[in-house]
Amino acid sequence: MANFFDDNKDLQFHLEHTDLDDVITKLENNFTENKTYDYAPRNLKEARRSYIEALRVAGEITGTTVAANAEAVDEEGCHFDHGKVEYASGTKQNMKLLLGADLGGITIPRQYGGLNFPTTVSTMIIEMVSRADASLMNLIGLQDIGETINEFAEESMKAKYLPMFTKGEVTGAMILTEPDAGSDLQAVQTKAILDEKTGEWKLYGVKRFITNGCADISLVLARSELGSKDGRGLSMFLIEKDDTVQIRRIENKHGIHGSPTCEIQFNGTKALLIGKRKLGLIRYVISLMNGARLAVSAQGIGIAEAAYREALKYAKERVQFGSPIINFPAVYDMLTWMKVQIEGGRALIYETCKYVDLKKVYTALNEHESDNKEYRERAKKYSSIAALLTPLSKAYNTEMSNRVTYDAVQIHAGTGFMKEFPVERLSRDARITNIYEGTTQLQVIAAIGGILNGTYEELLKEDYDNIKFPTELHNLRETLTSIRSMLNKCINVIAEVNDKDFMSYYSRNIVDMATDLLIGYRLLQFGIHNEHKREIAKLFIEKAFANTLKLSEPVMKRNKTAMENRDIILEV
Repeated sequence: MANFFDDNKDLQFHLEHTDLDDVITKLENNFTENKTYDYAPRNLKEARRSYIEALRVAGEITGTTVAANAEAVDEEGCHFDHGKVEYASGTKQNMKLLLGADLGGITIPRQYGGLNFPTTVSTMIIEMVSRADASLMNLIGLQDIGETINEFAEESMKAKYLPMFTKGEVTGAMILTEPDAGSDLQAVQTKAILDEKTGEWKLYGVKRFITNGCADISLVLARSELGSKDGRGLSMFLIEKDDTVQIRRIENKHGIHGSPTCEIQFNGTKALLIGKRKLGLIRYVISLMNGARLAVSAQGIGIAEAAYREALKYAKERVQFGSPIINFPAVYDMLTWMKVQIEGGRALIYETCKYVDLKKVYTALNEHESDNKEYRERAKKYSSIAALLTPLSKAYNTEMSNRVTYDAVQIHAGTGFMKEFPVERLSRDARITNIYEGTTQLQVIAAIGGILNGTYEELLKEDYDNIKFPTELHNLRETLTSIRSMLNKCINVIAEVNDKDFMSYYSRNIVDMATDLLIGYRLLQFGIHNEHKREIAKLFIEKAFANTLKLSEPVMKRNKTAMENRDIILEV
């Protein structure tokens, strides 16, 4: 079996070409951590070497054991008996190996037993895990519980709970959704009651569609301000699983069978307040969900990578009309576009990770030195960019994953519909990615503000306008300039029309154009390094130009036909 890091040249390319020097230096406190922890790196070279070593360990485990167990895990699924949830036997083995390899606290500081790695590196591990078995990612990568505790909890809670995560002793879950509060988390009704005499909080209520809801340690969104009706009455709480946490059922799902999705009832469950009251949704859940959205974005890429490789292998082996089907233009065209989309998705997610890392290090620095103007301005700037890029990445990569797995099944033809072939499972696993942790439609809502308010344009000016491209890339640069012009004209039309419904209706068009443009710039920048990337950039940018023409036309024409005639169109 393969090592999922060593066999992925594109993943290695991104580790090498993502500019993390400032992030690493700040994370390592200018490389003074080595004075306290002898295994901490003494310079950038040693830090990057430690990342490669960890990625190779993860690549070996995922490429051998996890991938080999995936089919059996999918068939066995999770077990539920009298309120108890048990993972599939293969899942247990997978988790034991990964957590036993010290991969349980990748981004957690060393003082709590973590590796203190950047989000960029942890996301690469999440991608590899997802390529091997998407359901496993939900158990060890989606639940960003330890990092949320580290960021917002008081020191005594960090000291108690974070070592549990870094040692692999516990699993985590974020418990948000309710039967009547899905995407609309302001409607959460689970109650948090404070005993004024003891100062102890207890939770009462029902939660639904909770990924890994059987976890040992969970973060729960609950209504602490009784009588309130919006997000300002919600707080975040930490709970430990006990007899008051009743698992009422697990869902019978279309895909990701190795990950239990639970319905939970709290019956006076003891809870610890995270941070401050009333900030549960406004601050903590937004941070928690952005981490989860980044993880699902990586999950989408991992699934797509697995599906592409299966399709490529099948196309080389399947002979029809006396020739392997990869020689047929209709087939290699599909495979080519699959490959281009996957590399485009990586270009976007690791650019996003870089800014998430910058946001984290400068936010932490600003909190320690609040009078430092540079730290304050950088924290604000990087937070805005990360808030824009995270939903763009989640939307693009999960939609891309669905397209790639769809085409992978198509290349397999009838055999791809059979459970004996991995693409059948991969197509099922991909389907949830553009639904959970916020549907694509919600990602569009989250991203459109940053595009319309100038954050997006400032990012392009700073990151790409001053790059000196070689002569052979000038034509592609001009194509991107044309795409950018069309996008800006559409943004101006949105402002001129000044109608909320019009803006909402065409937000998807604007977001898709902006995403293509950003990926195009990033791929073109990579094209400076080698021929492969130049060809990938060329194909992506050509397709992006055609797509922009199509998406911009109705906006420029101020077309309101579907909006004005909705009732007529939709009647049955």
